[in-house]
Amino acid sequence: MADTHTPDIIYTKVDEAPELASASLLPIIKRFAKAADITVGTKDISLAGRILAAFPNHLTEAQRQSDDLAELGELVKTPSANVIKLPNISASVPQLVAAVKELQSQGYALPDYPETPTTDAEKAVRATYDTLKGSAVNPVLREGNSDRRAAVAVKNYAQNNPHRMGKWTAESKTRVAAMSGGDFFSNEVSATLPKAATAKIVLETASGETVLKDGVSYPAGTVVDATYMSAAALGKFLAEEIEKTKAEGTLFSLHMKATMMKVSDPIIFGHAVRAFLAPVFEAHGEALKSLGVNPNSGLGDLLARVKDNADIMAAIEACMAARPPMYMVDSDRGITNLHVPSDVIIDASMPALIRAGGKGWGPDGKEGDANCVIPDNSYAPVYDESIKFFKENGALNPATAGTVQNIGLMAKKAEEYGSHPTTFELAEAGTVKMILEDGTVLHSHTVQAGDIWRSASARQAPIEDWVNLAIDRQRATGFRAIFWLDAARAHDAELIKYVKPILEAKGVADKFEIMAPREATRASLETITKGENTIAITGNVLRDYLTDLFPILELATSAKMLSIVKLMQGGGLFETGAGGSAPKHVQQLDAENHLRWDSLGEFCALGESLQFLADAKGNEKARVLGKAVDAATQGILDDNRSPSRKVGEPDNRDSHYWFARYWAEALAAQSDDAALAAEFAPVAKALADGEAAIVTELAAAQGKPADTGGYYHADAAKLAAVMRPSATLNAIIG
Repeated sequence: MADTHTPDIIYTKVDEAPELASASLLPIIKRFAKAADITVGTKDISLAGRILAAFPNHLTEAQRQSDDLAELGELVKTPSANVIKLPNISASVPQLVAAVKELQSQGYALPDYPETPTTDAEKAVRATYDTLKGSAVNPVLREGNSDRRAAVAVKNYAQNNPHRMGKWTAESKTRVAAMSGGDFFSNEVSATLPKAATAKIVLETASGETVLKDGVSYPAGTVVDATYMSAAALGKFLAEEIEKTKAEGTLFSLHMKATMMKVSDPIIFGHAVRAFLAPVFEAHGEALKSLGVNPNSGLGDLLARVKDNADIMAAIEACMAARPPMYMVDSDRGITNLHVPSDVIIDASMPALIRAGGKGWGPDGKEGDANCVIPDNSYAPVYDESIKFFKENGALNPATAGTVQNIGLMAKKAEEYGSHPTTFELAEAGTVKMILEDGTVLHSHTVQAGDIWRSASARQAPIEDWVNLAIDRQRATGFRAIFWLDAARAHDAELIKYVKPILEAKGVADKFEIMAPREATRASLETITKGENTIAITGNVLRDYLTDLFPILELATSAKMLSIVKLMQGGGLFETGAGGSAPKHVQQLDAENHLRWDSLGEFCALGESLQFLADAKGNEKARVLGKAVDAATQGILDDNRSPSRKVGEPDNRDSHYWFARYWAEALAAQSDDAALAAEFAPVAKALADGEAAIVTELAAAQGKPADTGGYYHADAAKLAAVMRPSATLNAIIG
């Protein structure tokens, strides 16, 4: 009979640097958990794993993989869910294509990704692949709202060991540019449904009606939005900003979310590529089309396709010479801000620029001021106001700064991150209507060909849960609490109709403020500059943006944040920070066998997961383990055992050794569970006695290329050999 027991803790298999680190850390976790009769299982939500699960009929029986994401999606709807979720790839098309090619090279007979499907079979393959793009994982697993904050130990360490901040001056030319009209923000309409409804989305044109989407169902109380971005307004805006950037003598930079916003933002990204190379597209449009160029795939893909066409290459060089210098992702390798859509991640790029004093890297390898182009004006004011604040007041001082915690609305695919199935690039001019089954036209927009229309929603139960979670957090901390809601924005106005009555009914309205994002940004920066603390209560996208912005300013990284998703059915999902810098970490490991990924986020999530297990199932051994994890995490920080960035110095594997040692020592020293103390006393001694050998063995592995067998789909044995190079440590851990 098959084992149907659900492990006590599910640890997710993901991608890139977090997955490399798991090969070293997970054996340690399993060894310690086993002593407390705690089972730890894994589920594969990596991009490669999801690709394999999606095409079982193309694979041999031995190659087939279960749909772990779907299984986890059901688990998180149960009270018993206890999931530690590491950062996974939100794939752009270039990443998806690269992953497919790698898997094919390993013997998996997957179909190619059809760039321009024509047959029904190609369209079916493309539709399957499209389900794997962008934020395919998080909306499935996030069956609850978000509680993100810096762990006390992490915040204390950051204040006692402040990181370097760039210098801000009033003379900085860095600024934010956003559309003043024609964008998603200005065109948004919103309504709250009084009863359950099913809608269809249609495009009415002079030639007839096209159904864009049918059978979109909403429960009663759902806030339903619709909006569009004008392609003409976007094109005009981009052209103007390119010229303004050149006149100002700054770097041109684009900041978006072309990964999570997998339908709309790659299209906008493509508009930026086309605008920057406008003379090239005007002169060579047909030739570019015949070469399969799609600007949505980025400048890197374009250059690869046209490299043998001397006329086009000359036109590109002439155009680039006439344009302003571009913000670089990697100036040493010539990777520009427009090369790859998955490199354009606003919640990583903007905080890094702000932390650096408004500076970005130019093509000359030098820092310069930048024009930060954020086309949609929904959240651009957050970054604009941050830049204005620091120009006026100078950089934040991490040694004295308070903290911004976050309570985020994200359950049930709330807001824009749930809009992918209802986002359309319109082929014709006409009127887009959202029509309810009784014939009521809920929303309507007059659009032109090329415009991007989308609808998003937020359901009543998650909204109410979000407000109550905020009340609980404010009560627990006493911090200043601000709902980041703009009464002048259609969607936010509908949310405010929910928020105010709940606060009043609970008698806590005087404990909360409601501010538009720009005003809330300044209020929060003023608060933490004084060394005080605040709670940002936000929607889904702002949750994502702010839980990178403030941690990067306060802690130097968002990877060390404590991220708890309180699942609405009673379970727990414990996330482990950001993965935006993970590709560079993998590149360094491949070249030098040095992994600088910091697993502190995993340590924090593990501690919370064990405490949750103790509370949910009464497992007191889990509680003891959890307290010891907290002590080990504090030891990592106090003794500076986090990874170094430089080869030849301690890396991720060293930090795991110290984590295991501190964890064992804490368990040996505690008096709450004598059996655990007795079991781990010899482990702690062996780890201490073996320090010299272990550190030497770990150091010896560095300095030469590492072979893990694949970027997206590593070979398990090769990965283990790379990430567990200390025979002494392996003998102790098992």
